[in-house]
Amino acid sequence: MRALCAAVFYALLLLAAPVEAQSVVVIVNPASGVQSLTRYQAVDIFLGRYRKLPTGLAALPIDLSPSTPDRTRFYSLLVHKSPAEMSSYWARLVFSGQATPPFQAPDARTAVDLVATNPNAIAYVDPSAVDRRVKVVLELTP
Repeated sequence: MRALCAAVFYALLLLAAPVEAQSVVVIVNPASGVQSLTRYQAVDIFLGRYRKLPTGLAALPIDLSPSTPDRTRFYSLLVHKSPAEMSSYWARLVFSGQATPPFQAPDARTAVDLVATNPNAIAYVDPSAVDRRVKVVLELTP
């Protein structure tokens, strides 16, 4: 029985490891004029501190659904926060009237489509979801 528990434990570790090891990229519409983004600029935009792109356009940040692993990975890499900590962060800001959370897309494909059709949109996705319609401006790696 002990051997079976150990085997299951190690199998779960192996399944979890690739998710944590993957990078996440921040994407924009090429028409936005943004060439690159710093980690600090991404923090300001996605945490509601500053809602403009570096070019001066109003930023429309797009979050993925809380149930997606990309969202968990993004906030872990960006600000070292868990989904529960991010929910608490936004609850405080919304309650105090200081900011509103980013628009929520159900999945990466929808986020890419929204960025591709809106010059103000900015989102994060797994690098495999990127296509030629959007531009990568920041890569967050473990």
